[in-house]
Amino acid sequence: MNKGFYTLLIAQFFSALADNALLFAAIALLTELNSPDWHTPLLQQFFVISYILLAPFVGSIADAFPKGSVMFFSNSVKVAGCIAMILGMPPLYAYGVVGIGAAAYSPAKYGILTEMLPSHLLVKGNGWMEGSTVTAIIVGAIIGGKLASNDLHFAMLVITGLYITAAFFNYFIPKLPIEIKLGSKSAFYMLKDFWHAFITLWKDPQGQVSLAVTTLFWGAGATLRLVVLAWAAMALKFDIEQSTQLIATVAIGIAVGSVVASKYITLEESTKVLPAGIIMGLLVILMVFVNDWQIAALLLFFIGALSGFFVVPLNALLQHRGHHLIGAGHSIAVQNLNEHIGILIMLGFYLLMVKANIAMSVIIVAFGLFIILSMSIINRIYRTQTTSQSMP
Repeated sequence: MNKGFYTLLIAQFFSALADNALLFAAIALLTELNSPDWHTPLLQQFFVISYILLAPFVGSIADAFPKGSVMFFSNSVKVAGCIAMILGMPPLYAYGVVGIGAAAYSPAKYGILTEMLPSHLLVKGNGWMEGSTVTAIIVGAIIGGKLASNDLHFAMLVITGLYITAAFFNYFIPKLPIEIKLGSKSAFYMLKDFWHAFITLWKDPQGQVSLAVTTLFWGAGATLRLVVLAWAAMALKFDIEQSTQLIATVAIGIAVGSVVASKYITLEESTKVLPAGIIMGLLVILMVFVNDWQIAALLLFFIGALSGFFVVPLNALLQHRGHHLIGAGHSIAVQNLNEHIGILIMLGFYLLMVKANIAMSVIIVAFGLFIILSMSIINRIYRTQTTSQSMP
């Protein structure tokens, strides 16, 4: 691992730290404004819609310019969104502006890994990146919950400072050679180019399974965070500060699972971790039987550990296949589109269930069953494909 890689890790840590602290501060602000409960999942939908709308363009931009410069500019957009919230823009819209910056940031952040590291270090590099991100999620959730419960304005100022710190480190990320030159600046060309990348990656068996799993993971992860927040208030009588600390145990588990995966799973063995997703779904269902915070923390830790264990190798596999097939930035943009459509759909179903006043225990069981069924289907399809390809 070189010096540039560690600069990238630090920049990513502060940017992710601010993202997660801002989410919980924005949720607290919605509560302060007496917004309806269903505005909480809607908040994240305003964030992820940018990933979907900008996906055809941000991948091409990430590949056509030095990725460190793209990250610096994108982080500046996040700063603008945070300042807009401080100045009184409604939380839904201001968080949407932050989403624009995040959508442009992601292809550059992950795409640069394939330029910095050889393929045999890609799983390890992803482990470090996920570990950094998850640590930021843990600390960000705690900071966001704690600051927001005391002084929201001060919390927003601190979060803005975190974004500015991230921009400072972004500036010093090495300017690596441009991987793919932009064939045309027209929107039509970029859409056509993105569609080609989308089809190419979905037709590749390894790209297909890694896309399917990461799409499920991020959709489930975004929804699980809100489910735990509501469940902790109902089953454990936790306030937002205590609930965010409980959510942090999921992130700690992801960090541990990521480290184990990066240490013991090679790129060639990455698809062997698929059954871990099925077990994760079973553990989610067990949440309905828990009413003790210590048992809840332990259960959520193992849910996180299984998540980190199966997503890190498949993330690395997707980057590796994408780098060789269509370019790193393009592959991450395709991944982002799929993942955030998954998030939008799963949050949409959660929003509708909350609006319909469906019991949280029913929501949790439905959520766990969906994970089990989805991972079983993905595992079965991939095994069928690989078996048929190996036959003479």
